[in-house]
Amino acid sequence: MIASSLDCIVVADEDGRVVEFNPAAQGTFGYTREEAVGRPLAELIVPPDMRQIHSDGMARYTRTGIPRVLGRRLELEAMRRDGSTVPVELTITEVRLPERRLFTAHLRDLSASKAAQPEIERQRESLFQSEKMAALGSLLAGIAHELNNPLAVVLGQAAMLCDGLAGPEPEGEDEIERRAKAIEQAAERCARVVRSFLAIARQRRAERREVNLAEIVAQVLELLAYGLRAAGIAIETEIPAGLPPIEADPDQLHQVLLNLVVNAQQALEAKDGVRRIRIEAGKDAGADQVWITIADNGPRVPEPIRSRVFDPFFTTKMVGEGTGIGLAVSRGLAEAHGGTLRLLGDGPLGGAVFELRLPRGATTAPTQMNDTTAPASKQIRRRRALVVDDESEIAMTLSEILGRRGYQSVIASNGREARDRLDEGPCDLILCDIRMPDTDGPAFYRWLEQTRPELTERIVFVTGDTLGPAAGRFLAQSGAPVVEKPFTPSDIWRVVASLEAATAS
Repeated sequence: MIASSLDCIVVADEDGRVVEFNPAAQGTFGYTREEAVGRPLAELIVPPDMRQIHSDGMARYTRTGIPRVLGRRLELEAMRRDGSTVPVELTITEVRLPERRLFTAHLRDLSASKAAQPEIERQRESLFQSEKMAALGSLLAGIAHELNNPLAVVLGQAAMLCDGLAGPEPEGEDEIERRAKAIEQAAERCARVVRSFLAIARQRRAERREVNLAEIVAQVLELLAYGLRAAGIAIETEIPAGLPPIEADPDQLHQVLLNLVVNAQQALEAKDGVRRIRIEAGKDAGADQVWITIADNGPRVPEPIRSRVFDPFFTTKMVGEGTGIGLAVSRGLAEAHGGTLRLLGDGPLGGAVFELRLPRGATTAPTQMNDTTAPASKQIRRRRALVVDDESEIAMTLSEILGRRGYQSVIASNGREARDRLDEGPCDLILCDIRMPDTDGPAFYRWLEQTRPELTERIVFVTGDTLGPAAGRFLAQSGAPVVEKPFTPSDIWRVVASLEAATAS
């Protein structure tokens, strides 16, 4: 059995000398059995920096009889004959004989599995991205509707505003303010839809931070609003105002909740009469967790398939209507956060009910915004900023926003013009687009690195192209701050204040 074992088996006596060295161990570590037997185990396979720990552990166990390693599975590094190391999984068992004790070490070479881990991770990310793209495809019609409605308000109110100002009897300040407010609210709605869409589509590494669950739910429901209204589905939410924040990746949490609500919506499509989805949330103080349930009044999940709903590629939908990986991906994301996703029994509405539980995690006290995040033209000396964007209206808007913070701006339509503007005087700040004709943002940044490296610490990219792979790679490499279009004045002021603080320090 020892000779035919696929794992390495090494037996040592109480003095730590090898008494058995099977063929798998010979192949892994490079010693023959004859070379190994009788020699101290530590000299053969224990790396030099671990030998003292190994010797102290053996001596302690011999003296006290209290095991610390025996019977446990450990992952560590072992040493080959040529001095190279190999990752192994190790278990050690003790064999007591009448005349002595032996220690049997089972070692499994983990080199292949460690080498395959990056590819497994890449395929997992690819599967996750495929599921997101499938979800986006089903949402496109609704997203177009959710954008077109507020855009109609923007265009209509802007036209009325222009007519009112140019007419024989100009509108009063109250009416102008009302129209401007309507335009602002409609534009903010468009911006939220676009941001939610990009959050789903963006492919990036998970980044956990403090997340407000109620805000994520609101974003999901806003993105799905058209489809839910068109299907005649009533949404009920019960999320306590004092629900504590959780530590999570907001995009991944958004994807999980989106999958669950879309599943509930699809389950209700064939139902006659009233259609309802109920979303509840709360905290489990005893387990230090936050939970959220999504229930519907559609058909119950049949008992024979309840145990299979989270299996990859299992689906009860018609061909072409589902990938069968949405729930599997969602459960994987929940477990990656240290939480659970499960199908509960009878729901409050009579249909299916899914429960997501997540640990609260480490939270931080809310950051107090100081005066530097708001307009502060009286506090800051007149500084000079360079705004680089091929859209003249965007460049002018950025210039006006910076003006309220005490900056005097010059404008360039591309990177080539921006280089000329830098010759005209000092520059304290640069706001730059990424995609522009002639010389784009990345080319301009590389020119700064070579000729004006101090300015690379004062540049902010303002772009709507973060989804593009080339732009994403460039932004990651440069490490420069980014503001995504569409933006608000507070978005610009916030990143400029951060840059000013970093420059001052």
